[in-house]
Amino acid sequence: SGFNSIGHMDTMLRSRHHIGHYKEGEEFIQNVFHVLFLLFSGKEKSNLSICWLQYEISKVVQCLQAKKKKKLKVQGRKSKKLAKNLLKAPDNRNDLSLWKLYAYLEWLLGNIDDARKVFDTALCTAGTGGLKSPQLCSLSLLYAQLEVELLESTEGALMSRAVHILTKLAESGPYVPYSGQVLSVNVLKARKTYEHALQDYLSKTPVSDQDQVSDANQLVNLVGCYSLFQYLTVGIDAAVLIYAQTSEKLEAPGPQKCENTGENFGIQNFPAALEAVTVLHTNLLRFHMKISVYPLNPLQEALKEALKRYPSNQSLWRSYIHIQRKSHSASKARRFFDSVTRSTNSLEPWLFAIQAEQIRKKLAENVQRADVGEIHSTIPETGLTNRIVALFEHAVQSENGTHCPLLWRMYLNFLV
Repeated sequence: SGFNSIGHMDTMLRSRHHIGHYKEGEEFIQNVFHVLFLLFSGKEKSNLSICWLQYEISKVVQCLQAKKKKKLKVQGRKSKKLAKNLLKAPDNRNDLSLWKLYAYLEWLLGNIDDARKVFDTALCTAGTGGLKSPQLCSLSLLYAQLEVELLESTEGALMSRAVHILTKLAESGPYVPYSGQVLSVNVLKARKTYEHALQDYLSKTPVSDQDQVSDANQLVNLVGCYSLFQYLTVGIDAAVLIYAQTSEKLEAPGPQKCENTGENFGIQNFPAALEAVTVLHTNLLRFHMKISVYPLNPLQEALKEALKRYPSNQSLWRSYIHIQRKSHSASKARRFFDSVTRSTNSLEPWLFAIQAEQIRKKLAENVQRADVGEIHSTIPETGLTNRIVALFEHAVQSENGTHCPLLWRMYLNFLV
């Protein structure tokens, strides 16, 4: 049918409908996966399987966000079928990353008990690598995080399924599904194990670049598991302390060069680990504020520090905008956006600054158009409109902004 967009562009609202996945674009992507699948083998094939399942999960998430129940059912069936077919392949049967995604898919579709069964099965068959196995750590972390999100308060968290999962991980023994209680003595042992494991990781020196990548991922999973464990068994301050200690260690300039080979040593040279740890830290603070009374300042400060360092991290910007909605003073956020856009070439600060103002404009219009009998106020909010246009103008003049189709389309969309 001539032109058709491939994939989707969910940042634009077209009348009342989100622009979703086009049929032709969707067919094209599925064909690409099918063709590539026949060409790959071994590790590449399992990486492709993971990408494919992640893509299916993204569509499920899109249906959830748009609150389309019918579409979600259909999409859920398709995605589950694909996941099961991928797991049937002999190479993938023991691939924990795929099991993890399949369990997550079941969880997103609301089949919590089925998801738990999948998680438990994967953990039971995963062996006894404990904290030394990166895939096992990653699987346990996701399982525990999802379980924690079901908690309504931190009271009684000590006996929760999440604590059981994290305790079992530290024990390095065969996994036993949750039976409703966690022994205090096991919790104490697990805490010691986590503490030693983290110390070992922060002081070790990886040999090659490849090792460094896997070590950085493993460190992030370990910090995530340990801090979540502390959060549930001790409290938020204990969890924040672990993030602070890890960040301090990762920021410290490591032994820069090795005399003989001139190679870099030490996990300290790995900025990706620090960024991932920062995201975990801010997410935990956000969650804690949702289920209990906690000041906003620690989260605000953590996000500001992180965004100055990682101006292109979308997850951190989303959190920042989310907490700014609660504050009635826009000037602080505007000053912050301004300082970040001056100090970086990345486009994310511009896009999120524009989004923040658009949210504010929508809010102002909703308040002004509040139903007052027959009379509707129609005073346009020109101040915000002019500000948004000015932001767009500055953004499209920046080096990266000139070449960003999304930015131009958002600008045109706004002017219309």
